[in-house]
Amino acid sequence: MRHPPRSVLLAAAGAVALVGSMTIPAVTAQGATPACSVEYSVTGQWDTGFQGAVTFTNNTAALSSWNLSFDLADGQKVTQGWNAKWSQSGTTVTAANESWNGTPAAGASVSAGFLASRPASGSNAAPTSFTLNGTLCNVDPEPSPTPTDPPTKPPAAGTAPALHVSGNRLVDASGATRRLLGVNRSGGEFMCVQGRGIWDGPVDDAAIEAIADWKANAVRIPLNEECWLGLSDIKSEYGGANYINAVKDLVARVEAHGMTPIVELHWTYGQYTGDSAGCSDVHATCQKPMPDAQYTPSFWTSVANTFKGDRAVAFDLFNEPYPDRATSTTTQAWQCWRDGGTCPGIGYQVAGMQDLVDAVRATGAGNVVLAGGLAYSNDLSQWLTYKPSDPAGNLVAAYHGYNFNSCASESCWNSTLAPVAAQVPLVAGEIGENTCSHGFIDRVMKWFDDHSLSYLGWTWNTWDCSSGPSLISDYDGTPTSYGIGLRDHLRAVNP
Repeated sequence: MRHPPRSVLLAAAGAVALVGSMTIPAVTAQGATPACSVEYSVTGQWDTGFQGAVTFTNNTAALSSWNLSFDLADGQKVTQGWNAKWSQSGTTVTAANESWNGTPAAGASVSAGFLASRPASGSNAAPTSFTLNGTLCNVDPEPSPTPTDPPTKPPAAGTAPALHVSGNRLVDASGATRRLLGVNRSGGEFMCVQGRGIWDGPVDDAAIEAIADWKANAVRIPLNEECWLGLSDIKSEYGGANYINAVKDLVARVEAHGMTPIVELHWTYGQYTGDSAGCSDVHATCQKPMPDAQYTPSFWTSVANTFKGDRAVAFDLFNEPYPDRATSTTTQAWQCWRDGGTCPGIGYQVAGMQDLVDAVRATGAGNVVLAGGLAYSNDLSQWLTYKPSDPAGNLVAAYHGYNFNSCASESCWNSTLAPVAAQVPLVAGEIGENTCSHGFIDRVMKWFDDHSLSYLGWTWNTWDCSSGPSLISDYDGTPTSYGIGLRDHLRAVNP
């Protein structure tokens, strides 16, 4: 989807205003000891500035150096400091040790202070989280299981088949055709960058089993490149290794239920304020017209290295390209789509589909790769002309179809999709409608069934189906009136 429903956008959080010498103490559960504890205080403030202090306590083994980070998100800027080497990038403030206080022993505390400017109209909101050497402070460690706790069973070994392309079909190792019929599981693209978690709702074994109970055999998993790469604007508990491990766990659960996981890049870096811009933010907080050359190739290199030993995992390179909204001609848009670089109307350097295919294949990964067309993956009219070269021969065309798209009729599918599907596998990575009904997707599924093609419904999330296509009202698999159409159809075609 181009935009998530309004109900999933970041809710405004109440800010804590600091006055005089108010202190934010470390708060933990009774008897629990976090890896590190931090106290933050404002020891004085005036109209356009303030003096702050932080004290951290190291509750683990002795450190050889330290780096304390937190965000000042109310327009504050650190101007100078003491007892640490202070720096600030965007909203992220970092205090690094001096040579004489860099090895605090277990149980030792270190204090440092700073001066900062602040907007006269701001509330001087306090930081909400702190990390010491990348470890989240003021948070209880995971409790050890008691003798009465049943052991947590890991998912069984993956049973999803390894896939490759044969002509215009996706096939397993035996050569049997594998149509990908399933759902999207949204959340990984927006929760982390909004600082609210990694997934929107449960993704435990019971939740994935509920998807499999619909007779789905594929789950598409939208991701965020800044969260995967652990960039500085992402809270450490939701980015980097924590995010990657959460994705790996979800992929393993999907496979354990015999379903194909499709990991997909949804939100990316790069500032775009042109036609149909989803946001003006340079960070990965909305759908951009094309992937960025600064981070996206690195994202796919990392993803490919993570999953290249598992050919059951498919890679969807970029959710919904729309360079056609930025450029003046269709030819320019398709050239931008394939080749990237400097694209008319887009202010950042673009990574084209060829760049991303190359990034994946350079790792040695032979996984199936999907590439969506223009107009939010709704236009495949020149996909074959501009098809990127894939030395592994495992390239798939991706289409998105909604009732409000331009190409949303059998005549358009016959004229633009059928020629593509005659030469390469075609997967409708997203289908849906905003009517809270299923009349449109019934037609989509019939056409795709008649042509032996793949499709996945948007989306397995408990949002209001009248504001966006939401398949369920409960993560136990209770369908919305829209979801009933997909559920009943999947059960009919995959008995």
